[in-house]
Amino acid sequence: MSQKSNSPREVTIKNTRIGGNNPIVLIAGPCVIESEDHTLKTAERLKQICSDAKIDLIYKSSYDKANRSSLNYFRGPGLTEGLRILEKVKKELDLPILSDIHKEEEVEPAAEVLDVLQIPAFLCRQTDLLVKAGKTGKVINVKKGQFMAPWDMKNIPPKIESTGNKNLLLTERGVSFGYNNLVVDMRSLIVMRDLGYPVVFDATHSVQLPGGQGDRSGGQREMAPPLIRGAIAIGCDALFIEVHEDPDNAPSDGPNMIEMKNLPNLLKQVKALDKLRLEGFQ
Repeated sequence: MSQKSNSPREVTIKNTRIGGNNPIVLIAGPCVIESEDHTLKTAERLKQICSDAKIDLIYKSSYDKANRSSLNYFRGPGLTEGLRILEKVKKELDLPILSDIHKEEEVEPAAEVLDVLQIPAFLCRQTDLLVKAGKTGKVINVKKGQFMAPWDMKNIPPKIESTGNKNLLLTERGVSFGYNNLVVDMRSLIVMRDLGYPVVFDATHSVQLPGGQGDRSGGQREMAPPLIRGAIAIGCDALFIEVHEDPDNAPSDGPNMIEMKNLPNLLKQVKALDKLRLEGFQ
């Protein structure tokens, strides 16, 4: 099966190339920054795992989980301290960094540190935020809202392109299906890829059960690996996977995060399937 006609443009993040006919890239890290020490140790471990798997890594962690279910749960260290920690990871481990931005006033300070500015799903239609992010010239990763059809994402790229910035990634992370449930329509990967930009599959948020535990979200992490295999077979350019060494005791999104010790074996499967995908281009 050839996918040459659907091959999206190539987006470069430091020395990492996403899209085109390039191998799969991993965006990974814990849901939220817990501490400087935890962040550095996690990033170092992920770098080694990805080096062994020969997969490029973009490190991800949020400095602020601004849309938590309850007022009482941990959101992270905040913008200033969070960016300081992420900058340390970037310099000490030489890794490209991704994190969420939520407000226009966060864009400029975040762009000084981050290599990828991520627009959360709930904010994907916020025109002023998209335009201001686009003006930084940074790579922008826009998550498709849980409330949106994949074909409605066609209205997102023009907002960022209006700034002259075409460094854009589009992410599938599931769609609302009744109450406290998400499902993944794998057709969305094809539909969004046909917009001409690299497509990311967010495997762990796709198995989230939003608000499923009353004052916090639940999740089905055991469903993430099968969906990952399916997404690669269908065709995506990067995977977004939140990982943690002890997800059951993580302060945010534990039920849907993958346990770190299981990642190496999963990436072996990813690499094998991606090789078959790339052979379709030849």
